[in-house]
Amino acid sequence: MKGNPTVAGYEAGLTVTRRVEAAEGVVLLTLRHPDGEPLPEWQPGAHVALLLDNGLVRHYSLCGAPGDRTAWRIGVLRVPESRGGSSYVHDELHAGTSVRVRGPRNNFALRPARRYLFVAGGIGVTPLLPMVAAAHAAGADWRLLYGGRTRSSMPFLDELEPYGDAVTIRPQDRHGLLDLAAYLGRPDDDTLVYCCGPEPLLAAAQDEPADTAFEVVLAQSGMTLQVPPERSVLEAARAAGVSVLYSCAEGICGTCETEVLEGQPDHRDSVLSDEERESGETMMICVSRSRSPRLVLDL
Repeated sequence: MKGNPTVAGYEAGLTVTRRVEAAEGVVLLTLRHPDGEPLPEWQPGAHVALLLDNGLVRHYSLCGAPGDRTAWRIGVLRVPESRGGSSYVHDELHAGTSVRVRGPRNNFALRPARRYLFVAGGIGVTPLLPMVAAAHAAGADWRLLYGGRTRSSMPFLDELEPYGDAVTIRPQDRHGLLDLAAYLGRPDDDTLVYCCGPEPLLAAAQDEPADTAFEVVLAQSGMTLQVPPERSVLEAARAAGVSVLYSCAEGICGTCETEVLEGQPDHRDSVLSDEERESGETMMICVSRSRSPRLVLDL
């Protein structure tokens, strides 16, 4: 069945036309329609879902040029401790193979601003690439702080090089953890901060403590769990044997959205609106934590 780019819920079988080893453990895939049909329009921050033949669904940010409707580009990090999604992409998707793709969706849209501060951690740089390009094209004042384990593990360094001093590269093995306090300072009202990376980085960028344990009660399962600083609610529930729907584990896809029956969530996702966050009725348990000592969830 041919996909229609003008209809919401676009889904089609796309062909991998190019595969590049972009960094240690990172591949870039270029996807095109086998019949040359145009793909749906998208804006910086959008992601697509890959419906893999092993039954898993994985969400990846688009990191190509939004104006190019002939191809989509995604970057995928191999995560050894994952459930097999990234390993499948690395091992099975080569030039000439096909994959079912759904999307795009955008829960991380770039809003107009006079000034931007971008912070990327590892593969989290992928959704920020088109944002940086859009900010640059608009003549906005912007900077990017990009960290990773090692320089060889950080993709897109060649694409960022032309931006010169606007981009600061800080591999951890040479510079330690990112100095967010010095970089962010106190952004004024005309500055927007966009951050993408692992949960500790997001927590630090929000100036929220990431080391507070709390209790979570799973109403359906009748279990009470302790969520330590180094573990998410999702991880704690899965470790206790609770079956939970999730996909991206990065707070961008909305699959793990869970109803909050009691307590005050500490929202760290890119899905909920300001009004939804304020209501505290649901939370993304893959990244969000708790502002109260105890949460009761409909799990």
